[in-house]
Amino acid sequence: MIGRISGTLIEKLPPSVCIDVNGVGYDIDVPMSTFYGLGDLNSKVSLFTHLSVREDAHVLYGFATPSERSTFRTLIKVSGIGARTALSILSGLSVQDLSAAINQQETALLTSVPGIGKKTAERLLLELRGKLEPDTGDVTVLSAGNTDRSDILNALLALGYNSTEANKALKQLAEDVSVSDGIRLALQSLSKR
Repeated sequence: MIGRISGTLIEKLPPSVCIDVNGVGYDIDVPMSTFYGLGDLNSKVSLFTHLSVREDAHVLYGFATPSERSTFRTLIKVSGIGARTALSILSGLSVQDLSAAINQQETALLTSVPGIGKKTAERLLLELRGKLEPDTGDVTVLSAGNTDRSDILNALLALGYNSTEANKALKQLAEDVSVSDGIRLALQSLSKR
């Protein structure tokens, strides 16, 4: 499974981007929230990815944050929700707004997304109740040029800290900190709260 792609952004055609990784261009479908967060062409980018294998195609989906990818994976498990609809939902609502709508059982917010009718919104509310994190903060699209900071962030997320906490700890670190020192210092910072 391809979990993350880092490389040079060489093409932007909504909702797809192409990222060059050592001479190989990967076409990746992204939600518009991720699309608008990407830099200009020829900038270094890193996306969290989900590979969908179907009979007729292998499709790679990219996300700015692990919480966006996780939410996408949860959405495509709902009956009647395919990858295109899940991307549409993530393009129209942030992860926080979607989580709030599910927790507060608000169909109106869900039906504001193009392609989501009342019945689909009700099915989403029913099947996703309790499955989305209520506190999911977004992190910025990480530049591939600073993989140490990306590795520190991923380690903190893997240890169970939410992205808001992890980002706060990451901002307190020096730019040139090593991965091992950065994780240690971030954990010290997080334990003081």
